[in-house]
Amino acid sequence: MNISTFSSRKLLLAFLIIFSISCSSDKESVSSEKSTWSLSDGVEFPKDRPLARAEDGVMLSDGTLIVADQRYGLVKIDESGTVEPFGNFQSIGYKHNPPEIESGPNGVHLSPDNLFIFTADVFSGHIYRTSIESNTTEIIYSHEYGVNTAIQDSTGALWFTQSTQNKNEERLFVAIAKPIPDGSLFRLPLSDTGDFAEKPELILDELDFANGFYVNETNKKFYLSETLANRVLSFDLDVSTGSLVNMTILADIPSPDNMQLNHDGFLWVASPLSNQIFSIDITNGDFFVVFDAQTKDGAAIVAEGISRVSRGDGMADLLGPEAIGEMPGLLTGMIIGNKDQPFYVANLGNALIEVSSQ
Repeated sequence: MNISTFSSRKLLLAFLIIFSISCSSDKESVSSEKSTWSLSDGVEFPKDRPLARAEDGVMLSDGTLIVADQRYGLVKIDESGTVEPFGNFQSIGYKHNPPEIESGPNGVHLSPDNLFIFTADVFSGHIYRTSIESNTTEIIYSHEYGVNTAIQDSTGALWFTQSTQNKNEERLFVAIAKPIPDGSLFRLPLSDTGDFAEKPELILDELDFANGFYVNETNKKFYLSETLANRVLSFDLDVSTGSLVNMTILADIPSPDNMQLNHDGFLWVASPLSNQIFSIDITNGDFFVVFDAQTKDGAAIVAEGISRVSRGDGMADLLGPEAIGEMPGLLTGMIIGNKDQPFYVANLGNALIEVSSQ
């Protein structure tokens, strides 16, 4: 599938408008029900930065967090901040010992029945399934290239993104330094025996760094971040067949990454380049900044990144300390519970940011 390039001028104008709104107050309402939180509204969690590459995670019903961790695969964090390995990944040979062995637990998502956690490894290509009850893990599929995010739908089929044709971290960042249209979306259906099929179906290809996505079965929609095209794509979804049709651009935002549907019905999307989380109205594509950790140089960094991509260049060297600022690491996603619980900002660092939503 060959997807046309976006309008960089339109994206830059939209971003500057949103930036001016978000900077007018740390917690200004865009409407009476839409607030923006800043980094100063949050606290590092757990204290003393005990995590390792906390790129994504999920919240269980009791508030416990299960978060990606490069040392152990997954870790469990209770409400007091106590951290312990989760899933017994070592029993299936999980190791991270670069440069010989590189592992990168990345997208972390609950199964529809909330009994299992699926974790995608962006370096090894493994997709892990962890039983929450038994605290055990198995590899259910090993992809040829790194897998960014894996999500199961109600039919049991597993969707996953390949950001680029990488087998290690170095090659992954090559595709951020220079856009390479080799990102793809796959679907691994269940076989007649109830097991996962041996080979996945290719659903979309020629994407500029396929990243996080969300399967909205209620509205029969599928949303996908195409990071190096600076846009969130929307498709009509037939979950029974795995069909995606009628592609549109839901929103032009800088470097979209992980996403999750908030309990208010808006789609939250992380932006590493702008160091922010955007909230997108899925009915019309309007968006605003819902979490803002942008540095004083952030707007200029975003403008430069957008300009580079419009010329066919990448943005890897822009994703450094000047963009990250006081965040523990590069902002990549969010963990959302119910409306009475705090949300957590995930990143490639060693702590989350806990933000009270009240």
